[in-house]
Amino acid sequence: MTIDDYIEQASEIFVLSDAFVRIRELIDDETSTIDDISEVILLDPALTASVLKLSNSPFFNYPGKIDTISKAVLVLGITEVYNLVIAYFSAEAFKNIDANQEYLDEFWLKSIDCALVMKYLGTNLGIAHAERLFILGLLHNLGELVIHQVDVTKIADCKSNDIDRLPWVKQQDILGFTYGECSAELLKEWQLPYNIFSVVRNQDVEDLSQYPVETQLLFIAKRVMYITQGFKEQDIKYSQLLTDEQLSLLDIDNTTLDNAVAYCNLERLTLLAILNPNSSGLY
Repeated sequence: MTIDDYIEQASEIFVLSDAFVRIRELIDDETSTIDDISEVILLDPALTASVLKLSNSPFFNYPGKIDTISKAVLVLGITEVYNLVIAYFSAEAFKNIDANQEYLDEFWLKSIDCALVMKYLGTNLGIAHAERLFILGLLHNLGELVIHQVDVTKIADCKSNDIDRLPWVKQQDILGFTYGECSAELLKEWQLPYNIFSVVRNQDVEDLSQYPVETQLLFIAKRVMYITQGFKEQDIKYSQLLTDEQLSLLDIDNTTLDNAVAYCNLERLTLLAILNPNSSGLY
């Protein structure tokens, strides 16, 4: 099967709701107002609750209380609220996937860890609105769920605990593409912005110097996540997955990576409770 075959089957199963499509249309329409966007969000009580919980979480560190959707849009901005909507509906799209809860718990744990590490690194670098980087980390591996749903046997085939044959290398060998590339094609099918799916597509490139900072950050965050989660039973050092040259592009050192992991450990549970409320309680 080609990547297009997987996406064709997945696009019939994993679809974004009409509410998401309407919100996206409003955001693309320059004549839309905050009230227009708020009204559509309010039509979905679960989405409303999720946006308000995330808006008031330490993730944003807003000093006051955000108790209405219109205030969330006003305070955080349309782009940030749109990112929260993307996060919610992406998780919702896979709600009915044919997978056991333990597998899904581990999947979302890794996705959120990657997202938090990426957000921390972006904030540390002084990147404006670094919260948007969280979405890139959160969505970077949705392709794995696509493969799981279409041909679950491939998941075991592609799994690797061998530092000398990394998962994305094994995916390329077995599937002819990586989970990251599959994720990007799904996001493209969902008509998400180019600056989201292009970064996700290039998460495993060899020469980071040729790519924008978002791609570099996702590359680094993903590998830090694998060190702490994917290879957590092994004593893997940063240097085994990240070269000095790759880190120097963004002036990142091991201390910064340690701090990113500590931040992730601090914030993980809050976000898991919001984005994966059906968790089996593993955490």
